[in-house]
Amino acid sequence: MAKGKLYMIPTTLGDCKPTKVLPLSVKETISQLDEFIVENGKTARAFLKLMEIPTPQNALKIHVLNKHTEPQELFGFLDACRQGENVGLISEAGCPGVADPGAEITNIAHKEDIQIIPLVGPSSILLSLIASGMNGQSFTFHGYLPIDKQDVKRRLKELEQTSKRNNQTQLFIETPYRNNKLLDVLLQNLQNQTKLCIACDISLSTEYIKTKTIEAWKKSKKPDLHKRPCIFLIEAQ
Repeated sequence: MAKGKLYMIPTTLGDCKPTKVLPLSVKETISQLDEFIVENGKTARAFLKLMEIPTPQNALKIHVLNKHTEPQELFGFLDACRQGENVGLISEAGCPGVADPGAEITNIAHKEDIQIIPLVGPSSILLSLIASGMNGQSFTFHGYLPIDKQDVKRRLKELEQTSKRNNQTQLFIETPYRNNKLLDVLLQNLQNQTKLCIACDISLSTEYIKTKTIEAWKKSKKPDLHKRPCIFLIEAQ
């Protein structure tokens, strides 16, 4: 029996119409699926409803993959693929497998020779880099920075030095309710000539993307980033 495929399904980056940022091919693909691996069952069902898939909600089979999922559960999430059926993997926002736990499932699929098909969709990492004016030839995404005050200061110095030494853009994120605090830390600890890009609410009606030197940011009114999805980029000069 031929194995089914694992489709990597992108979602929106926030509250906007899926058709604004997702190609028609995504809807066409997920309309043929009735089993999904998701990070959050409630939001995934809401997304699928917006996409107007033909399968009734009560007929969907949903597996939840997040920090609470036991490792021994993961293997069973791909049983349908082993039996010749296709399965979709949906992230909480953006592209699955990037800054989310989806990579654990794709690793299992690779080991079992299950075909993995990534679909085109929005990535905050790439969209912010595109709009930042910073080096898109060499860049690194670091995920979350340390929470401890001294640790984050030390980490920022390391990123700034790496950026200058390698002419490389450094990207990172923070929990949305701590965005304003992180911005203060950035302004207090980075060199005045270092460029900082703040990319917030990407692809939404409230989108805000600005790149300035730290010196210029200090002289301008700070944006309110509280509880808004945001990504930060720095490039040392």
